[in-house]
Amino acid sequence: MAQARPAPAAPEGDYDAEEGLAFETSKGIKVVTTFDDMRLKDLLMRGIYQFGFEKPSAIQQRAIIPIAEGRDVIAQAQSGTGKTSMIAVALCQRVDTTMREVQALILSPTRELAAQTSKTILAVGDFAKVSAHTCIGGTSLGEDMRKLEAGPHIVSGTPGRVFDMIKRRSLRTRAIATLVLDEADEMLNKGFKEQIYDVYRYLPPDTQVVLVSATLPHEVLEMTHKFMSEPLRVLVKRDELTLEGIKQFFVAVEREEWKFDTLCDLYDTLTITQAVIFCNTKRKVDWLTEKMRQNNFTVSSMHGDMPQKERDAIMQEFRGGTSRVLISTDVWARGLDVQQVSLVINYDVPNNRELYIHRIGRSGRYGRKGVAINFVRSDDIRILRDIEQYYSTQIDEMPMNVADLI
Repeated sequence: MAQARPAPAAPEGDYDAEEGLAFETSKGIKVVTTFDDMRLKDLLMRGIYQFGFEKPSAIQQRAIIPIAEGRDVIAQAQSGTGKTSMIAVALCQRVDTTMREVQALILSPTRELAAQTSKTILAVGDFAKVSAHTCIGGTSLGEDMRKLEAGPHIVSGTPGRVFDMIKRRSLRTRAIATLVLDEADEMLNKGFKEQIYDVYRYLPPDTQVVLVSATLPHEVLEMTHKFMSEPLRVLVKRDELTLEGIKQFFVAVEREEWKFDTLCDLYDTLTITQAVIFCNTKRKVDWLTEKMRQNNFTVSSMHGDMPQKERDAIMQEFRGGTSRVLISTDVWARGLDVQQVSLVINYDVPNNRELYIHRIGRSGRYGRKGVAINFVRSDDIRILRDIEQYYSTQIDEMPMNVADLI
């Protein structure tokens, strides 16, 4: 029977989150610059090369091996630097495919991210015969139970549905050796914290814990003492967090209603590539979508209140390129990877600094070029300057020839 476990006491440890340097309390972090040197399973190597990877990114060079070896790891790196595939490779290396049991659990804040992670695992682990299941709300309970019965090696899901499956004893936790919290700062936020704790109590006492995010505020790092033991910290400096290939601009708009005209003027530029337009509320997404369509512009939209089937269909259209402009809330800001997106527009300036990085990181994935344009009213200027200062970056006024930059 699944046994609830007590929360472990906080181990002693110290770190300087402000410095944000990659370091470990006892010894330095080993950097392995090629996949070959990681001594991964042969069949996994085939999957990696088939997936199109040639050289591991900075975070992959430092974190894959410790995760695969079972260490607790806190991994922080820029958006678009391959954190999802880092998780996939490390877990495919770690699981024992001769066992039909769930051995690794990945929790994500959105259903789309959970599904994307599963997809990456299945692609990378294809030859190695690693099985994965996406366990998310909005899908059939019976189907979930049936799939979990078969004992996939890895489950990637959202906390609510995963906990439900554990309580129903469909998701057996006895063989789980690794828990990964993707977008960990969001996961340890008020909304998810209780659910994460619920799931955590049912895992074996010596479960390895891995935290992954582009942004890990100090209070989240403080909290890790409660459930991690001597984690290896692979952190990047904060000023390296802005995304080098991404040019950032602002357009000053005196009135809210002028934003719409500005967007219409930019529409031809948007469709050269693929663009994501972020609004701060679901209502605003619906309003803007409707208004764009009334003016004969083709756009699709997505937010958390839409049924899962609809969200999946929209994602598929957008990934396939049949839809080129997506209007969304921050449900889309975290971790989703569509290679062709090279333009992000913040119709509304985001409410916090962390979200800014996640949003503009949707463009310029994995070192490609990207452009971010912020529509800024006079009361937003302060927020934008704060973002600039915090990330030691520069946000200039948008030039006339912005289309040439994309």
